[in-house]
Amino acid sequence: MTTHLVWFRNDLRINDNLALAAACRDPGARVVGLFIATPEQWRQHDMSPRQAQFLHSHLDALQASLAERGIELCIRQVPDFAASVECLVQFCENENIDALFYNYQYELNERQRDLTVERGLGKKVICQGFDDSVLLPPGSVTTGNHEMYKVFTPFSKAFIKRLREGLPECVVAPRPRGEALSVMPVEPFDYPCVEIDSSLFPIGERAAIAKLREFCQHPAADYPEQRDFPAIEGTSRLSPYLALGVLSPRQCLHRLLKEHPQVLDGGSGSVWLNELIWREFYRHLLVAYPKLCRHQPFILWTDNVRWQQDEALLDAWQQGKTGYPIVDAAMRQLNTTGWMHNRLRMVVASFLVKDLLIDWRAGERYFMSQLIDGDLAANNGGWQWAASTGTDAAPYFRIFNPTTQGERFDAKGAFIRQWLPELGDVPDKYVHTPWLWADKEQLPLDYPRPIVEHKQARIATLAAYEAARKSEEKENEK
Repeated sequence: MTTHLVWFRNDLRINDNLALAAACRDPGARVVGLFIATPEQWRQHDMSPRQAQFLHSHLDALQASLAERGIELCIRQVPDFAASVECLVQFCENENIDALFYNYQYELNERQRDLTVERGLGKKVICQGFDDSVLLPPGSVTTGNHEMYKVFTPFSKAFIKRLREGLPECVVAPRPRGEALSVMPVEPFDYPCVEIDSSLFPIGERAAIAKLREFCQHPAADYPEQRDFPAIEGTSRLSPYLALGVLSPRQCLHRLLKEHPQVLDGGSGSVWLNELIWREFYRHLLVAYPKLCRHQPFILWTDNVRWQQDEALLDAWQQGKTGYPIVDAAMRQLNTTGWMHNRLRMVVASFLVKDLLIDWRAGERYFMSQLIDGDLAANNGGWQWAASTGTDAAPYFRIFNPTTQGERFDAKGAFIRQWLPELGDVPDKYVHTPWLWADKEQLPLDYPRPIVEHKQARIATLAAYEAARKSEEKENEK
């Protein structure tokens, strides 16, 4: 009897899992699953304690789902990727594995790890990898010169054209391969974990699929009008499930098409489809430009910006004590739930980089340390967009005004008051500038004054970026 091994990573599901489906295609093969936890690697990559707990809970759920089908999921814990290679090679030897099936990860360290595994196994084990976490494989959507797109809009148009030519199909969950197995709870990780609000992010593949169906039925159609208002439940909140592979992007696409058949032609649901394509764009970029995995900006001259080294300002931003209510409410939402509304991610990122003039990499790292949906490609892409350092980023002279952003997207302060109860008595007129109300009424206010003045900060930021750009021009003239 041949034995097939499925190496699970960020693909914790049984439905539409390309590696799992391929491993189970031979009805006579014994199929085993393996997940290798690497806590020291997670520390290096700043995985948040909430995402670690989300991962642990979904490993429990995956183990149970596989056991129902007679497939054992073995779980090992080693410090890092180097040790995981040794662990996997040894597991293959001990279990007489004939073929290894896994779904690709596109980050640089992960790709190097996988290459080392294949070399270590040599010809003893057949290795098969799959482009499972994307709709279209990286490198398959390119310009006429066969280069990766550097601007999103033409990439999106080419991407949708490819989808019209042929949709990526979903594969079904494997059939039972024997009697159901008994399982024990997954052992705790050697890593800090923080409990998750299950009302926001219920555990399990079925719960994730239910959330996807519910969103696609109605909210996806209203997404263009509601997605920018944080007090409204107008977004999908599916990103944590996509980050760990509890859902696949193909499931999202097919469910969206079922509810909104004209989505590829710009009809209802197309704005949310565009968000899925942004996710693809950033993943494709990681493969085309590995430097993005090394904390390097896409636009090289922006590395000459002279950032402020001010720990007090950084700490005020992290703790939600900047004196700008929309920024502070967003940061407290992040710190409490591990998630932040997408519009607010742009606002707080712009504030850190272009009001406080703090290196975007400090923000990128802090987000990863807090996010339940932490994902290198999306997080790096979003931060480089906000900092004007990335491909197709906001121009450096585009600087959000945090007060007007709050007035525009949380006019009466419903979201602000949810996260800043100390502003509960401030009238709507002053909820975005509470210090003005406190001064006018001569009342004490348990809320900080702005730590910077936006107009002055904007001038300083423009000067810093312009100086960096000119220094690059001078270097090129030499």
